[in-house]
Amino acid sequence: QVQLVESGGGLVQAGGSLRLSCAVSGSAFSIYAMGWYRQAPGKQRELVATITNGASTNYAASVKGRFTISRDNAKNTIYLQMNSLKPEDTAVYYCNRLSGRSILNSWGQGTQVTVSS
Repeated sequence: QVQLVESGGGLVQAGGSLRLSCAVSGSAFSIYAMGWYRQAPGKQRELVATITNGASTNYAASVKGRFTISRDNAKNTIYLQMNSLKPEDTAVYYCNRLSGRSILNSWGQGTQVTVSS
C-alpha cells in the first residue's frame, strides 16, 4: 500500500516562501509522474504542478514563475518550492502519483499553507 505524506506547510506573510515535501512509500517511485494539488476552503481541488519520471515539469498558470516542483528519486520524495506567496495560495496542499491525468493513490492528510496579507 503506497502512502503519501506531505509536510512543510505553515503560516507565512504575503511575499514569503515555503518548501513543501511529499514522501512516498513503496518501490518504483522513480517510474511515476507526480503532482501537487491544492484545495482552498469551499473550492474544488486543483492541480498545481506536475513532474514526469524524466523530470519535465508543468505548472498551473496561477503559480507559474513562482512555484518550482522537483524530485529526489533516491529519497522517494518530491518538493514544491513556493516563492512570492499570495493570500490566494492559501489551501491544503496534497501530492499524488499520476498516470496521465489520473491519480493513482488515495489522498494523504495534506499540509496546510496559510498566507496572510
